[in-house]
Amino acid sequence: MEREVLVTGIGGQGIQLLAKTLALAATRQGQYAMLAADYGGEMRGGPSKAGVVIGDAPLKALPILPSAWSAVFAHHRHSEGVEDRLRTGALVLANTPLVDPAAFRADLRVFAVDAMAVAKGVEAPNASGFVLLGAYNALTHMVAPAALVSAMEELLPPYRRQHAAANARAIEAGAQALDGVTV
Repeated sequence: MEREVLVTGIGGQGIQLLAKTLALAATRQGQYAMLAADYGGEMRGGPSKAGVVIGDAPLKALPILPSAWSAVFAHHRHSEGVEDRLRTGALVLANTPLVDPAAFRADLRVFAVDAMAVAKGVEAPNASGFVLLGAYNALTHMVAPAALVSAMEELLPPYRRQHAAANARAIEAGAQALDGVTV
């Protein structure tokens, strides 16, 4: 089985690191994964999108996805066209209040989390992307939660390693924010 996720937001929200972490965690667990990144030249505020495909056998889908099973909307800016690529019944994770969960098509399964508030609540104010990753994984069960933490730690550049514990708390808090929610 293959599952695709589109991730969209703005530069500085951790969109690319979120997608890379998910893809690496999947491959470390013996799954197959492909990743495509699309971002502007700006360090912060520009468009940032990624596509990840994860499967339990060699992949047929390309990471440049004309349609997808799910999406994470971290910010409404630069998200044009992403909703149009979601198949009927697709899972959507909306980062409130930056994204209005009520604005999506009725045929989508929409879940919301205030990633910034959750991140601040666990003293990880710069880790809202990891909150979204934890919440997304809690909904989809794509990988083991510990695999996300391990992949995140591996991907952090040396000058950001001091944030590993806060990022791990953010991943866990994101999962807990949707505790009890059934898909």
